[in-house]
Amino acid sequence: MKSLSIICILATFLFCACEKLLVEKPKSLAVETFYNTPAEVDAAIGAIYSPLRSGDNFGAVYQAILESSTDLFLGRASFSPLSEFKGLDGTGTTRVGVIWNNFYLSIRNANIVIERVPNASALTDAQKSAYIAEARFLRALTYFHLVRNWGGVILRTETNMMEQDLPRSSTAEIYKLITDDLLFAESNLPDKAPVVGRATKWAAKTALAEVYLTQGLNKGAADKAEEVMQSGKYSLVPVSVPNDFQKIFGPEVISSTEDIFSLKYSLDQQWNFPLYTHGVGTPYVAQAGYMAIYSLTSNTMYSNWDDNDLRKAYNWYSWEFGLGGNTLLNKKFQDPSPQRRNDYPLYRYADVLLIYAEASCRDAGQPTAKGVEALNNIHRRAYGYPALEPSSVDFQIADYNEGSFIDLARREHGYETVAEGKRWLYLKRMDDVKAYIKATTGKDLADKHFLWPIPASEFNYNSALNPAADQNPGY
Repeated sequence: MKSLSIICILATFLFCACEKLLVEKPKSLAVETFYNTPAEVDAAIGAIYSPLRSGDNFGAVYQAILESSTDLFLGRASFSPLSEFKGLDGTGTTRVGVIWNNFYLSIRNANIVIERVPNASALTDAQKSAYIAEARFLRALTYFHLVRNWGGVILRTETNMMEQDLPRSSTAEIYKLITDDLLFAESNLPDKAPVVGRATKWAAKTALAEVYLTQGLNKGAADKAEEVMQSGKYSLVPVSVPNDFQKIFGPEVISSTEDIFSLKYSLDQQWNFPLYTHGVGTPYVAQAGYMAIYSLTSNTMYSNWDDNDLRKAYNWYSWEFGLGGNTLLNKKFQDPSPQRRNDYPLYRYADVLLIYAEASCRDAGQPTAKGVEALNNIHRRAYGYPALEPSSVDFQIADYNEGSFIDLARREHGYETVAEGKRWLYLKRMDDVKAYIKATTGKDLADKHFLWPIPASEFNYNSALNPAADQNPGY
């Protein structure tokens, strides 16, 4: 089992209690009377992970929504409006409202740990710091996803979590909390996780690198990514044939040399996202898939993808489901057994290399030798070559300037992270995203599509918000 064993059992109990509390009296907060012993705090930490792993969030729906707005996927049925880049319809608005609530449930549970653990009677100071660091890492991660999807959101921390009526904070205020939390986590999380799937200092450094890059703090992003690269703790898993990528994404994988931080699932809480990428009767999942997101052989990214790149054959298979004979489904995550045993790789070493390649180029105003080498590591592995040895498929620094190298890095990001729920958040931070979407999909990206609507439930119980003034544009 790839669960957190007893932690998950206790966390499920605590999560159900928290969920019931939110249903009965939204946003009210119980005063927990424990958080003293390692077992109690482990259960509390597990309760932070549970809403993030839920089927509506990283468990499936959130990733399907994000992938529906990319250059490689199209949404089908109720996900299809997302592929028009015009904003959310009623179904999409309802879905992101649930995602919002789960994110804030995770934040609530993190805030309780941060507030209560300093008073724990049976923990050493070192244990307290590590637990608080993990809670702050998860809180930062959650706010990072909130701020990129909704902009300035409601800042709920351990100091104001009993207050119901709070205004929206600015994006700068949200990013400050995220950065402060991750810096604390980086300094206080362990070098190695006590259990696979728990946070480490290297996960915090990786998240910091992405946070910095998202804000345009390119030197900081490159520096943090380089710290992970120079640690010697991670490397790309070698491949020689397409199916070797199963050693990274397959259902039997517990961890790998490039796994920095994954959300772990179990037979009791399975990762449902693979059902969204597969179809009915396909050979890669035992249960009937939803075909919620798919692609076409005519897709620009797909048609321009070199057939010798092993990632292409590994990721895609032809499957006809009533939309014509050129439809494709994605098989990056597959498990033909009766169970769904895949985990979600939120941060891989490949992500670090991609961050470094882009950030170092932006910081220098031109490609750097180290940045080109980082991208070459990924590209060589994609063709079955050793990642650290020069090859015939290498990119040459003399062939690129800043703009063309950023374009190259964007292409490689798309091929490397397909179906990982990372692409839309990556694309929309680019200055030329409207032109890029038009060029790759033929569609016009509306301003409304950049941010999701604040849920009606938030306006209903938070009187500090004004529906007319505080709602995101277009909703």
